Amino acid sequence: MSQDRLYDALLDALAATFGHHPGFRVTHAKGVLLRGTFAASPSAPVLSRAAHLQGQPESVLLRFSNFSGVPATEDGDPQASPHGLAVRFALPDGEFTDIVTHSFNGFPVATPEDFLSFLQGIAANVATPPNPLPLQTFLANHPRAEHFLQAPKPAPSSYASVEYFGVNALVFSNRQGEVFIGRYRIEPLLAEPALSDQQAAAMPADYLQDEIGARLTRGAVKLRLVVQLAAPGDAIEDGSIPWSRSHEEVELGILTLDTLVPAEEQQLAQQRLDFNPGRLPDGIAPSHDPMILARERLYQRAMLRRQQP
Repeated sequence: MSQDRLYDALLDALAATFGHHPGFRVTHAKGVLLRGTFAASPSAPVLSRAAHLQGQPESVLLRFSNFSGVPATEDGDPQASPHGLAVRFALPDGEFTDIVTHSFNGFPVATPEDFLSFLQGIAANVATPPNPLPLQTFLANHPRAEHFLQAPKPAPSSYASVEYFGVNALVFSNRQGEVFIGRYRIEPLLAEPALSDQQAAAMPADYLQDEIGARLTRGAVKLRLVVQLAAPGDAIEDGSIPWSRSHEEVELGILTLDTLVPAEEQQLAQQRLDFNPGRLPDGIAPSHDPMILARERLYQRAMLRRQQP
């Protein structure tokens, strides 16, 4: 299968799972946009020469989201997890770079081809009538994908209260020519407990969006951007394998969220935005993880589909 056909097939499988919702993303359809700033830490330039990591505060646009491709999915529904956080950094030259993360440490599969089989299995399982065999067969030979589906993903009390993981390894280069391999993580300065299943089921449909808006009225929300460095033996090319939390980490800086994009602008702005994990600046480059290029191209094609009636 050609790469173009592969990417189209991936989008088709997602659409088959969640249905067609014009103007919305095929996954993470429901979200909320916020604005803020990013202030790099003194340790950031040691890791990378990227322009937004050199110390000057930069503007950021952030989108919290629910996993489901159905816009009406309630925030406490299990299909809303894992939740997403995408960040767009404005660069001094007028360009920008993005980080795309989710609230589960790992991706279900390692390759675009396995991702297609995984999604097609899910689509068959939710079809009418359902055919569970393709998914069962795939999971029998892909235990990390099964773990992704079966692992508890409790509903958070707030979009700002949980950790978000960039599951693909990137290559960071500083001005001295030193090279480091790492994965992003975005974390609250103070973690808060998740809701129980009973609490989540009793919450209003839009409680996460309502909560983040109310939280901002009490003051800015701060999140820490971290890079977890690879250690010998780590799976650089396989985003389905989480790395040990005992590894060395570098704090890149603090994200300060202070403004909710006005409600009347939210949907149109979200439709036009194309956060893309492959949009990287000088000083940050892809590793050999094949999902980086696949996600970049998939996000580009999804954006074009989203703009169609």
